[in-house]
Amino acid sequence: MPGDPLVFLPGFMCDMRLFWHQLMHFSAERPVIVLPLAGETIEEMADNVTASLPERFTLVGHWLGGIVAMEILRRVPHRVTEAVLMDVSAMGESAQFASQREDRIIMALSDRLDEAMLEEIPASTLGPGEAALPAQALLLEMAASLGPEAFARQSRALMRRPDLQRALRSARQRVLLLCGEFDTICPPRRHEILAELMLLAEFRMVRGAGHLLPLEAPEEITRIMDKWFAVGRKALEG
Repeated sequence: MPGDPLVFLPGFMCDMRLFWHQLMHFSAERPVIVLPLAGETIEEMADNVTASLPERFTLVGHWLGGIVAMEILRRVPHRVTEAVLMDVSAMGESAQFASQREDRIIMALSDRLDEAMLEEIPASTLGPGEAALPAQALLLEMAASLGPEAFARQSRALMRRPDLQRALRSARQRVLLLCGEFDTICPPRRHEILAELMLLAEFRMVRGAGHLLPLEAPEEITRIMDKWFAVGRKALEG
């Protein structure tokens, strides 16, 4: 029997291509939905996403999409069946990082979007394997499709994002936290802390990968998700 719709929320300056492997795999067995992150703040993005969805759904979010997923989990927990969060952080933005974002916004709006993206997600945040270069190339393609205005809007949403740590303590859904070993934007330790906060959260670190986890290790991510969903189905049937 198909499960609730699987809702994918792309990461910063990404589109559905971020989840290409997961979309191909899971669309064969259940409804899948990919939604853009429309809005000026995390709260607006969460409102726009939930307004487009059925009563019950499963969330899959990466980085910015993961933060929006956590805000949805905070607002309408009764509608979320379970959630997969990749390369994410529940913490608010520090003043230092906010200042750096302002500089990159100016860069992006000055026809230097590629440069801004490579400062936002540099090669050092990715794994050392062969998948890093094509992942970064696709990231730049997705960013070019969205454009500099989207860069500015999404950057400001990250700058003003709420700290969701306290709110997530009350979450009672199954949550799978995935993080690349070499992710320095949202390091593994932040996921460990988040897993300790949430009652039914499980953390998996993916060796050899970094911040663009769905692109750097697509087959492994799909395999981990598939097994995790299967465990949830068995628990419900039991």
